Amino acid sequence: MRSTFWLLTSVALAAAASASAAPPARVEITYEVSRNGMLLGEVTHRLEHDGRAYLITETWKGRGLLALRGSATRVSRGVIAADGLRPLEFSDERTGRNTARVRFDWDARTVVMQYRGEPRTEPLPERAHDRLAFAFDFAFAGARDVTFDLLDGRGQSRHRYTIDGRERITVPAGQFDAVRVVRRTDKDRTELWLAEGRSLLPARVLVVDKDGVRIEQVATRISAQ
Repeated sequence: MRSTFWLLTSVALAAAASASAAPPARVEITYEVSRNGMLLGEVTHRLEHDGRAYLITETWKGRGLLALRGSATRVSRGVIAADGLRPLEFSDERTGRNTARVRFDWDARTVVMQYRGEPRTEPLPERAHDRLAFAFDFAFAGARDVTFDLLDGRGQSRHRYTIDGRERITVPAGQFDAVRVVRRTDKDRTELWLAEGRSLLPARVLVVDKDGVRIEQVATRISAQ
C-alpha cells in the first residue's frame, strides 16, 4: 500500500511538472556557493532560448583567496527536443587549465571530447548531456525520474535522479514551492530544488560527500524577460 502511494505521488508530481510552461526566453540566476557554511564565491547562470535552440552560460567569481585563482566560464549550446535539452557543444574554460570541450553529433550517434591532447571520438551515450545544461533540463521536460550520461570533455559518468517529494524552501531570492530531486551514490548525495513558480529552475543545490562536507548553491537573484 505504501509503495503504491509513493508511486502515485511520483506520477502526479511528474505530470504536474511536465505541464508547466517553459522558462522565459531570457533568464539570469545568481547563486552564492559555500562549503560547510563558508562563502566561496558567486556563480551566475544565463539562459537564452527561442523554443528551438538554447544557450546557457555560467560564470564564476571567487571570493577572498579564491578570487586569485582567476576566472571560470562554462558554455552549453544546443537544441530543445520533446524529451528535453540536447546539447551540441559544451566548453569549460578556467584560468590555468586546458579548456575542456565536447561536441555532440546526434545523427551519427558520436561524441567528440577534448581536454588534453588530440580530440577523441566515442559512441554517444544513451542519455547524453553535459555538466552545465542538465540541471535546466527539468525546466523544459518536467520533473521526473531520469538518468543523465554527463560528459565534460575529460570523461563521462552516469547520474540517476529521482523525485523525492515537494517542500517549501527559503533562499535569498525568495520563498518557493519546490520539487526535490535527489541523486545518491556510495560517495555522495546531490539534491536539487526546482522552483515550481519559476518554471522548475534550480533554486538550490546541495552536494554532501561521504565525509559530510557540504557544498551548497543557493539563488540570491532570479530575473527573467
